[in-house]
Order: sequence, then structure tokens, then C-alpha cells
Amino acid sequence: MDTEYILELEGVTKEFPGVKALDNIHLKVRKGTVHALMGENGAGKSTLMKIIFGIYTPDRGVIRFKGNPIKLHGSKDAIRLGISMIHQELSPVPHMTVAENIFLGRESTKGFGWINRKKMDQEAGEWLQSLNINIDPRTKMIDLSIANMQMVEIATAVSHHADLLIMDEPTSAITDKEVERLFAIIDSLKKKGVTIIYISHKMDEIFKISDDITVFRDGQCIGTKAAADLTQDTLIQMMVGREIKQVFHKEPADIGEVALSVRNLTRNGKFRDVSFEVRKGEILGIAGLMGSGRTEIIESIFGIVPADAGEIYIKGRKVTIKSPQDAIRYKMGLLTEDRKITGAFLPLSVKDNMIISSIDDFTVKGYIKGKLANDMCRAFVERLNIKTPSLNQTMLNLSGGNQQKVLLGRWLMNNPDILILDEPTRGIDVGAKAEIHKLMSRLAQTGKAIIMISSELPEVLGMSDRILVMHEGVPKGELEREKASQERLMELAYS
Repeated sequence: MDTEYILELEGVTKEFPGVKALDNIHLKVRKGTVHALMGENGAGKSTLMKIIFGIYTPDRGVIRFKGNPIKLHGSKDAIRLGISMIHQELSPVPHMTVAENIFLGRESTKGFGWINRKKMDQEAGEWLQSLNINIDPRTKMIDLSIANMQMVEIATAVSHHADLLIMDEPTSAITDKEVERLFAIIDSLKKKGVTIIYISHKMDEIFKISDDITVFRDGQCIGTKAAADLTQDTLIQMMVGREIKQVFHKEPADIGEVALSVRNLTRNGKFRDVSFEVRKGEILGIAGLMGSGRTEIIESIFGIVPADAGEIYIKGRKVTIKSPQDAIRYKMGLLTEDRKITGAFLPLSVKDNMIISSIDDFTVKGYIKGKLANDMCRAFVERLNIKTPSLNQTMLNLSGGNQQKVLLGRWLMNNPDILILDEPTRGIDVGAKAEIHKLMSRLAQTGKAIIMISSELPEVLGMSDRILVMHEGVPKGELEREKASQERLMELAYS
């Protein structure tokens, strides 16, 4: 069937427990074009690409490829049809050669099943040469730069004779010069009739190489327009053009003296020259796109991965923080981004999870003071409105919102002066979000200095007194609450 569209999606929907990741997506991608996907973190772009590549199966909807409806049962089905994907996180086999990586799982063989390395090297060289990639196919991947690893990934995808190539944030770890090299390859592929779906947060890239741009927001497809018909302002408006519907329980608090000051903090390859301060009673929001360095900054402040340069001051005194134990001694607390992986001990009880960061306060000669621990935990369960049948309930059996409140209770037991909250309401329902927002306001009113990282623009705008905006490891500006808007924040985050 002849059609101008290589890919057509009709009503594609995907739900995960408690989250509708994609809601009735309709999308058409023209043959031989570069079709960009734009949207905030969590808008649904990568989920959709994983469906197109066969990693996820849609709950509903129809996918047509080259005019024919298809059902994919894995990435091998997608590759067989002519769909390849370059993932944001590269995954080479480091101690194998470039050629071995390109033909991994489909090696050329000769008599008795021996691998024909000479033929593989020759064919890999031909694919690389066809893309003007000057890399010796016999080189081991571990000896390549990140940019050259990216080029090998492209050659691998094209070697599957791909008609549709998906690129997810392909320039996130390469230099401007290497970006130009990538764009030249994209142009050559396009001239050969290959269609490219390109995901990026970088607007200058999008306008430079795209023919069409589709915007996603909150799991929905907002619209598709020709790149020539859009400006940066109109694109940002499409991306954030919703009202802040959620009611945020931000109460005024007296802003006091500086509790934490960071000066020219730098961690090589992650962020550089970051300076800011947060005062008692203040909520400082840190905003930015994925890869902007937000989490890495607070990891360095908290001593998880110390910075390479810069200074940290607490209450005007310069301090050295080389470990989380140092940070805790300076009355800091950190609610990590992923409660299941780096926060909660899911097989342990509510009580064990709450007392673990202040265990010394509850032990004598290695024995836990049971009554003291129980009394303190019950007080925080009541104060934080944690819904649990008992302190002995395992964390695994609590809802996400109640798990998050247990982890907050863990840090509040230490009575910190500075509380860092990384994605404090991720993956919890609206009711639990509201409770955590109320708690944040109450803590600020008691004089706590709070740093909040969030990928949700309404949350950042609704809860912050000031907002530090990051882009690719560099601070792009600070916004006062009264002057902050979704559009202005996004302009800085994408600049």
C-alpha cells in the first residue's frame, strides 16, 4: 500500500499502575523526513517510542508501518520490519570490537561455525564509510570516545537496513563539534530515504534539523506542525499551555538568615560554577530538564558524590562535606529521587525505616530502646497522617504516598535545619501530594530551609519562593515567585 506516511498511530493508549502514560495518541510521520518529538519530562515521548520499537505493548490502538497494521512482540520484530532505535543510554559491549558490536547476535560465520572476523570487519568498515564515520572497525569500544560510541550505535542501527530510525536524546553527551557531525549523518540518511524520529530537549537542534514537530503534554499529543511554521515562543506555548489546576498549599513564612550557601560548586562532567543560597523559612525550587544536573548538585552538597571544586557554607561557616554522615552532622536531610531504589528499605518495617538515620539515638550497647523508638515513631505517624495498621507493617505494603511520608518522618526525627527534597511527590496520588505540600509549608514556617527539585512545572511554580533554573549543568537564572511563569521557566531550561 502506497502512502506518504511511513508510520501512523491511531488511538494508542498505554497505562501503568496509577498512571495513564499515553492517552489516545494519533500521530503520522512522513517518509524521508526528520520528525521531532518535544515535551516536558514525563510527557510520554519515550514511552511511545518504546511501543513503536516493540519494548512495550499498547493497551489499545493501531500502529501502521508502511501502510500495514503491525503488532510487535519485541524489538526483534521491529528490527525485522525496518525500525531501529538508538537509546539515550548507550549500552556497548566495551571489550568487544566495533565490528563485533555492530553485528552482535548476527555474526558472519564460516566452516564449522567459526566467526568470520575478516568479513565482519570488512562489512562494518563499509557501513561506517557509507556514513562518513572514520573509525577502525577493529578498535575496541572501550577505547572510543562517547561521541564515537554514539556513531557506532548509528551504524549498527542503519546496518539493520532501517527505514525508520528513532533517536532518543542522541546529543546529550557529545560536544557541539560532534553534534554537527551527527547532523551531517542525519542529512545523509534522509537523502537515502531513511525517516528519523528525533527526541531532544534542545530547541536549537530541533529547529535546525526537523521537518515536522509534534508536541506531547501529560501523555497526550497536543499537535503536529511544520517546523517552518513554528517559533520558539509558540513551541513553548504548546508545551506548557495548560493552567495550573492543582491547588498548592503554599503558606507564607518568615524568611530568615541564610542557612546554606553554595559558591562555584563544580563536579566535572556534571555541573559547573553553581552558586545559590537558601534561607530559613524559604523553599528554593531547582528546575531543569533531564540531564540538567539538578540531582547531581544536591548529591554533592549531601556528600554522596563530593564536588571537585567550590565551597559550601552553613550558617556562614565554611564546611567540608565528604560523606552523607558529614551532611547529617551539619543538620541536613535528603529525600532521594527514587524512594524504592535509594530511599526505602522495602522488606523492613515502618519503624525500622523511620529510625534508621537516627539509630544511635535509639540504641544502648547495640540494643534498641523499644519504647522510645515506638513512642517517637507513633508520634510521627500521627503528625504526618501515615496510614499504616502498625509500626511493624512492611514498607512494601504501604501506598507510594505513605512510603514517602515515612521517609520524610525518617529525616524529621533528626530535626534537620536544611531539608533537601528530590521529586518529593513523584508517583503518588493527588491527595498524598497535597498532604506533602502542606507539610512542606508547615516546615518552612518553623524555620526549616528547604530545597525542592521537581520535574513538574506546576509544583515548582506553586511551592517555591525562588526558582534556580539549570540547563546542561549550568545555572541559567533565578526567578522570584512573583515573576515566575511556565513560559519564562521553560525559556531558561531550554536556553
